[in-house]
Order: sequence, then C-alpha cells, then structure tokens
Amino acid sequence: MTATRWLAEYAWLPDHDEPTADVLIEAEDGRFTTVTPLIGGGAPDAGVEVLADAVRLPGLTLPGLANAHSHAFHRALRGRTHGGRGDFWTWRDQMYAVAGRLDPDSYLALARAAYAEMALAGITCVGEFHYLHHGPGGTPYDEPNAMSAALVEAAAEAGIRITLLDTCYLTASVDGRPLVGPQLRFGDGDAVRWADRADAFHPAGAHARVGAAVHSVRAVPAEQLSTVARWARDRDAPLHVHLSEQPAENDACRATHGCTPTRLLADREVLGPATTAVHATHPTSADLTLLGDSRTGVCLCPTTERDLADGLGPARRMADAGIPLSLGSDSNAVVDLFEEARAMELDERLRTRRRGNFTGSDLLGAASAAGHTALGWTDAGRLAAGARADLVTVAWDGVRTAGVPAAGVFFAATAADVRHVVVDGRTVVADGRHLRVDVARDLRAAIGAVTS
Repeated sequence: MTATRWLAEYAWLPDHDEPTADVLIEAEDGRFTTVTPLIGGGAPDAGVEVLADAVRLPGLTLPGLANAHSHAFHRALRGRTHGGRGDFWTWRDQMYAVAGRLDPDSYLALARAAYAEMALAGITCVGEFHYLHHGPGGTPYDEPNAMSAALVEAAAEAGIRITLLDTCYLTASVDGRPLVGPQLRFGDGDAVRWADRADAFHPAGAHARVGAAVHSVRAVPAEQLSTVARWARDRDAPLHVHLSEQPAENDACRATHGCTPTRLLADREVLGPATTAVHATHPTSADLTLLGDSRTGVCLCPTTERDLADGLGPARRMADAGIPLSLGSDSNAVVDLFEEARAMELDERLRTRRRGNFTGSDLLGAASAAGHTALGWTDAGRLAAGARADLVTVAWDGVRTAGVPAAGVFFAATAADVRHVVVDGRTVVADGRHLRVDVARDLRAAIGAVTS
C-alpha cells in the first residue's frame, strides 16, 4: 500500500480538549506514520512540496468511530415498530418475526447495506452481537457458521472492520424456560456445544476478529456462564453481555438467584477489563461498584433505550465509578454516533437536571477509542502515529454546522454531515458517497426481501 497524505482543516488530536487547525496526516500500510500540526498554517520541515499531493479535508477530521453494539438484522424494523403502544417485549415479538425469515444470502445482503450505512455515518468498526446462528427450527446449516460468515463478508464488502461477538443464547427466561419458535434458531443446546461451534469459525480477512457474548442472564443458565467467560479469556477475546436493560430482568434474576444480574455475573467471573455490559440501564449502587472495581465497560445505546422505553442509565455515575463508556446503535433505529454521543450528555441532563456532565473530548472518546477498545481493536480510535489509519471528516459548511465552533461537533453535526471516511488507509466514503455500495438502493431491496 502506498503512502497517503491528508491535510485536515481541523483535526481532533488525542489528549486535546478541542480541535487543532491545519494538521498534516500521513499514513502507510494502513497506519498513521505522522500527525503534524502546521504551526501558524506553515509547511512542515520537509517543505511545501509535501503538501502538493495531500488530499484536502475541509471541515473537522475525527478518528474513526466505533459502533460497539449492533444487531444488523434489526435495520429491517426501522419505522415499522416505533409507533403504537407496547414495550420491549412487544417489540421483541416483531423482531423475532424478521429473524425467522433470514437465511445466509438474505442476511449477507441486509448486513452489507446496513454496514455501508454505518460507513456513511463515519463508523469504521462495528461490534455485531450475533445470535442468529441456525436455520428454521434450530437445524444447523451444512456449514454451521454460515450466518457468521455472511456477516464477516458483509463488513468486508461495506469496507469496515467487524468484531463478530458470537452470542451464547440457550434459554428463554431466567428460570430456564426452553427456546421456542424463532428463538430455536439462536440456541446451541448448551454452552459447551456453543463453544465448539464458535471454535470452528475462522473469519477470512484481516478486517475481522471474533469475540464472545452472553446474550443475558435470561438466556444463559447461571452454571454455564463461566464456560462462555473462560472461552473468551482463553482467546484474549472481548466478551459482551446485555445487562439490566429492563427492571423485569432484575426482578426475575432476584427471584431465581437471589441477586442482581451484575452480582450473578461477578460471581461467575464474567466481569473484567475485557468485558462490556450493554445498556446497564437499571444498576444498583452495589452493581456500579462491581462494574467499576472490575473495570468492566458499559456500552450505552441511547436511541434504542429511549425507543424501547427502557429508561435512562446513570452515565455520569458510571464514569465516576471508573467504568469505561462506549456507544452503540443496537437496534439500528438510527445509525448516528453523533446523536448517540449527544444523547449521552443530554439524557444525563434529563436524569439529573444538571448540565455539563461530559466534555466534548469525553463524547469523542466514547464514540471512538473506547468503542474500539471494547471490540478488541486497541490500536484504533486515535489520530496518532502508529494507530490504524481511520479518519472521518465532518463538513463544516452545512446548515447544521455553519457558524458552529469545531469543538461543538457533537452538539451540532449528524451522520448526514460526514463527507470523507478512511478505514485502514483506504477511502470508503468520498464527498458523502459510498464508493462501493449504492446504500439506499440496496437497503430497499434487502429489507423488502425479508418484510414483504
């Protein structure tokens, strides 16, 4: 791969409270080699000729964004489940209906379009919380990981990296009710058989890696949680888990196990620095201490949490407890990490009636470096020499951002303002257009195939 240079009008560099003007960024073989502020707008020591072949990036350039929690097939539900009455559980029934229609080919088409939409939004890496493993009725495909392979191929074709979080999903409730209907497609029988299937999958391409997930304490019996956690530890892989998304989950766990879901996970050695709890909307004070002391991360998904009427999690208290915070699109009702980052602050204002809970650099960290770390890509999410050459440029001449200082990006911009996206040194989005996928056309076709 040849060397590439970009000249950013503004760039948000690590450990800076606000963006820096006129930054020369150079990359080779998919990694940044130098990131150089041009003092006073002048040229670096190498001379003006260094700038001649640099790609100009007008606007604000950020590190690549990381979507730490996605269910790609939920993209087919957008606009179909958001009106009317109901709660998480009624929404879940509609989600199961779509899950029941997918096969490896249709999943590839839908996920490719969904991931391409993410690329347009500045997302350079996705964590796919994947539990749709088998065919109808739970019958394995001839290739047991055909659905996993479809997701990995979809990310490659969309031009982004993926951490496939292979999810263990064995029961329908905390008290062990069996899977039924579309849920049968999720189950492997027990955690040992889940581990055997997960072990057999070796993704093609350097853009992909495999992690593990416990769907929730509803879906994995307590005595089998440690099997999943041990599998992840033995492979130095990230481990994710839905946690305390609804009060009903907490109540059911107390009724069955006499403790909160967080306490149960701690007792079964699921928590730790490589673990990310998704949502954690209803933790107790003791839960926050367990998460913070173990350095377990939390992935907030504000749009989904609002859409499903889950509630508002205590984001500031989490951060104060030492819990790393990342962000995810979850149900993909909206694919916009600027909105999710903005909500991290604004939802906290609603919860506490206090402003100024997070700085702009806090929000950037949650949307970039923290998300990459949660997905096992610790060398991404920073505009710095040695890091993966991911960058996202936000236009600063549109109606949403005109007149806004660069530091106000997370309170002004949306995914629609993204103009340029580079992943591992390769341009994926230029002038707001995906270079590989006709995203709107492919979304319409893929969604129509599984909803009509």
